[in-house]
Amino acid sequence: MSLQGDLSVERMCQLAQVSRASFYRSLQQQEPDQEEMEVRAAIQQIFLEHKRRYGYRRISKELQRQGMVVNRKRVQRLMQTDNLLALQRRAYVVTTDSNHDFEVYLNLAKRLKLTDINQLWVADITYIRLQKEFVYLAVILDAFSRKVVGWALDRSLAASLPKAALEMAIAARQPRPGLVHHSDRGVQYASAEYIAVLQQHGIVPSMSRPANPYDNASCESFMKTLKQEEIYLYEYRDLEHLRGHVADFMEQYYNRRRLHSSLSYQTPEEFEQTLPPSSSNAAAKMSFFRHEEVSRSDDLNIQRGSNLPITPQTIGVDESPTGYSLVSCSPAELTSASPVKLDSGEQ
Repeated sequence: MSLQGDLSVERMCQLAQVSRASFYRSLQQQEPDQEEMEVRAAIQQIFLEHKRRYGYRRISKELQRQGMVVNRKRVQRLMQTDNLLALQRRAYVVTTDSNHDFEVYLNLAKRLKLTDINQLWVADITYIRLQKEFVYLAVILDAFSRKVVGWALDRSLAASLPKAALEMAIAARQPRPGLVHHSDRGVQYASAEYIAVLQQHGIVPSMSRPANPYDNASCESFMKTLKQEEIYLYEYRDLEHLRGHVADFMEQYYNRRRLHSSLSYQTPEEFEQTLPPSSSNAAAKMSFFRHEEVSRSDDLNIQRGSNLPITPQTIGVDESPTGYSLVSCSPAELTSASPVKLDSGEQ
């Protein structure tokens, strides 16, 4: 964006000691046509820089970060005028082999109240189609900052695939014991090989319930973003060609440059840098909820005027209920947490 010789707007504002927002307000009042062209040029630059990945919301935030005085409706109108359409989503298919006899762990993710990083990691696996073969990608995200902390790419769906992603995440983050690792009920995550790595580092396993994909929504949302904004843009020659693109997208673009709507339009890297240093590295708060039938029973006791004591509906994480282990966060004799054979299905 240049208005005077080789001087950019940023440089002119520095020399004049005025903010860019003030400059654009003045330009909009004095030369509205020129200001309109500057905004359209900036939109096109951002749109091309992010390879058609940004829609009008993220472009609006990026323009505001640059000092421009614009709103989303105006950006949307200009993008429609210039036919700057973001890539449209395709149908997303996830297949999970949950028909196994391994132990299935309690779903702890929905009961956590996150206050810091390294309290909850979410994991998922997806497939990617190359010209002559299918390959598989395992990813681990920090649920608080949405940052990709570990990933692995391979031709096999064996437990070694997510295990490699897990080991990368552990090496990079060095989490303290008590971190909760949430995934689907797939055989890879339930395998003895994978659980052994979790237990070795004091990480607590957690798994989604059947027919409830929203438990792992943040990681599945990332997979959609990855395919929409990277995978569908190219035709990859082979696994190594794909590996280079995926590494660049996750480690350079997604973690460090892509604005995230759930982080107040900050990048995951920026969001983590704004967090206050935590010397205690406290674990997330957790509540245990009783079965709805027990709750209804208590409601009936109240209505009938029963004098029986009523057990509190939530139990703090430091108050371990009878029969539960804080190490595994699974009941000692609870039927639903025992090894069972599950019906196969999709999540």
